[in-house]
Amino acid sequence: MWTVIKFDRKNLANLKKEFFNKLGKDVKFYLPKLKLNKFLNKKTYTREIFLLGDYLLCFHKDFSKSSILSSLKYSKGLKYFLNDFLSSQTDIEKFIKKCKINEDQNGFLKGTFFNFKNKNKFEFISGPFTNLMFMVLKENNVSIDALIGQYRITVSKENNLFRPV
Repeated sequence: MWTVIKFDRKNLANLKKEFFNKLGKDVKFYLPKLKLNKFLNKKTYTREIFLLGDYLLCFHKDFSKSSILSSLKYSKGLKYFLNDFLSSQTDIEKFIKKCKINEDQNGFLKGTFFNFKNKNKFEFISGPFTNLMFMVLKENNVSIDALIGQYRITVSKENNLFRPV
């Protein structure tokens, strides 16, 4: 049973440790990450961010029992459990499967994770065009043909990350 947890970033290690102590070794955590590359003053800076922000996905077979959740309620680093996770199990599993398919060998999401629809506006969040907005003209499995202002470019999905605007 998967649940969605709001956590305190400073105490993530403590949260995981407490869950392992109370539930045993059969607890699984999933926290999808992005690796952002920013270019500034002819240098490349790499930053890791969590895709879900302050939320993480946690699996344990007994999360359907309210007694288990109430025993974990005051764990250090836990802010709260999201409600209605029982009815969203298939959606959570689909999301995790999509993330796992689009991860590289280091566990970071690749650009292929994001879906593009023609003629929608997006913003680069990594690569040489960081913070520039573009419109998708054409997309294939490897690259995107885009329009930045009046310039037409082709960008690799593998090396760049984007977000919808």
